[in-house]
Amino acid sequence: MPPLKRKRRWRTGLVLLVLLMVAYPAFVLTYTWSHVLQSPLPGGRHGPLDAYRHTLASAVVAYTLDARAVHLVNGVMERRGKRSNSMDIHNNLIGAGIGARAMRFSDIEPMVARSVASGSIDAASTDQTTWLPQSEWKEGFAW
Repeated sequence: MPPLKRKRRWRTGLVLLVLLMVAYPAFVLTYTWSHVLQSPLPGGRHGPLDAYRHTLASAVVAYTLDARAVHLVNGVMERRGKRSNSMDIHNNLIGAGIGARAMRFSDIEPMVARSVASGSIDAASTDQTTWLPQSEWKEGFAW
């Protein structure tokens, strides 16, 4: 293969990789936030709405990639030690399980909604979505 053609192929591959690295997170965030913004759940941060957001995003990642990707994200993004990070890790793992079990993409959100509906404050069960007491909720939706 001529050097110019090889260079063009390499550049094309790099552009596609960068587009994928931007497009995939944008897809997950857009899908997740489109549901979060419509949700009647209370507790923007550290409450049921936060639990819903983490569980839903992780379920989408596990369904579209693999549950191991959620474990990787937990290791990179969630600092251990804070109660809110422990809550996020717990809910991300529940979401990973939901995404791994879902038969169709359209099953994900209803499964997450059921998980949050049966969740509770400081739930210890690995099958139950959790959030912090209302006294620890923060204003706003974002991190």
